[in-house]
Amino acid sequence: MKNKLIYAMTFMLFLLIGRTLGQETKIELTLQEGEKVWAGVINEGELMPVVKEYKFDFGGINKSNQIQPLILTNKGQYVWSEEPYAFKVINNKILITDPYKAVKVGSYGKTLPEVQRYVSDNFFKASGLMPDTLLFTAPQYNTWIELNLHQNQADILKYAHAIIDNGMPAGVFMIDDTWQEDYGMWDFHPGRFPNPKAMIDELHALGFKVMLWVCPFISADQRLLYMGLKDKKALLMEQKTPSDTWENAKFPIMVQWWNGVSAELDYSSPEAVKWFNGQLDNLVAKYNVDGFKFDAADFQFYPSNSLSKGGVTANVHSELYTQFGMRFPFNEYRACWKKGGQPLAQRLLDKNHTWEDLRILIPQIIVQGLNGYTFCCPDMIGGGMLSSFEDAEKIDQDLVVRSAQCQALMPMMQFSVAPWRVLDKTHFEAVKNSVNLRSKFIPLIMKLAKESAKTGEPIVKNMEFVFPGKGYDAIVDQFMLGDNLLVAPMLENKPTRTVILPAGKWLADDGKSYKGGKSYEITVPLDRLPFFSKVK
Repeated sequence: MKNKLIYAMTFMLFLLIGRTLGQETKIELTLQEGEKVWAGVINEGELMPVVKEYKFDFGGINKSNQIQPLILTNKGQYVWSEEPYAFKVINNKILITDPYKAVKVGSYGKTLPEVQRYVSDNFFKASGLMPDTLLFTAPQYNTWIELNLHQNQADILKYAHAIIDNGMPAGVFMIDDTWQEDYGMWDFHPGRFPNPKAMIDELHALGFKVMLWVCPFISADQRLLYMGLKDKKALLMEQKTPSDTWENAKFPIMVQWWNGVSAELDYSSPEAVKWFNGQLDNLVAKYNVDGFKFDAADFQFYPSNSLSKGGVTANVHSELYTQFGMRFPFNEYRACWKKGGQPLAQRLLDKNHTWEDLRILIPQIIVQGLNGYTFCCPDMIGGGMLSSFEDAEKIDQDLVVRSAQCQALMPMMQFSVAPWRVLDKTHFEAVKNSVNLRSKFIPLIMKLAKESAKTGEPIVKNMEFVFPGKGYDAIVDQFMLGDNLLVAPMLENKPTRTVILPAGKWLADDGKSYKGGKSYEITVPLDRLPFFSKVK
């Protein structure tokens, strides 16, 4: 190990000397036979481990999800940088094609778990903290699919009561976009919410904790708000000519996002941070709100012609946004840069209501864990896209059930579409069975979450992590919860699936015993989530 660390330090010194002398730097890593690559691009986790070719620029876009400037291999090689870099994997090589800053290249151990633990300890060390335990111990309920752009007090309470009345447990209740007066006017819309304090009191009485959706955008239609923040220098400014600077720029930049065009807070400005913290604190003090879903902060919302007080990059803007979530144990992020190991709940990007999107949950959540985003939520059960649920006749009830089962033994489980509304009795009972099954494994999930908060080790692991070097690196339709529980959800619309069991003795959920070291074809009826406990 000592020699490999010396190699890494020597290689870094060589790169820095080369830059000092003005030479063109070329970073190239050679992959051994059977060496596989994982990179910190969460929303392309289904492309990993890389089979043939792959390329990405960490300074470009974040693919609407978390990003970590990390490359790992199952033979112990790694690449890390505190700044963005571009790379490609081709012809058994990893090529760093555009190193903006010093890139750290090295090797530690000979397996994926060894090198993952090393990079976690050295580059994004676990904080010892975690999000609130209720995000793990009970289902989360988000109002997006049921109410979409029509959030209102009456229907929110109707949804919450229906959760309890239909035999579902209370948990975290997330009120999504349009609860507010406008973007930047972070108070309940008085027309749709006649008594928000009474509403939240009622939600608390039902056993829920309440989170509100927020974003960094400011509506320019709200002139007093917009002009006030502009005068405070709390907004990103626009560079119209090369001579424009943050100090002399006249107009805030208008950013196009999925809900229109808005100004945007500059979180490198202390004034913006102070103002936004004040908005959040007011909601807590006035209504007893428990936390927030922090949406947006994607790299593309910080264009190259924007000017900030700190002169920071789009990546850093995204990173600065996470300071607010650190204040609230009830938090959720979808876009993130370089925040592995922190007590932030990280959700996968919204998925379509398709079997194809169901199948990418496992590989994406595996990549989340390898990159330190271990407190992960695999999006909304059945999918998080509004268009998927506009036609009731097109809803695949089996898919909703299998989606719930897939999430049941993951760190978090989030509903949005009301299963009692879109499912018949048989399918709804299967969903409730998955929730009940999860409750039996909460002690294990919490044990692993608490360990991850200290060590940075993934909660959901791929087969290669637990059984390195056994040829399981490409398996992405089953996962390990910890080191001894293998979970094999049904991810296709058919009655059977193949399960690969490593060497040893395994006890299945149906009581059958299996000898490992081989694969089995098992029958998976609608109400079954196959899992296997390693006996020895």
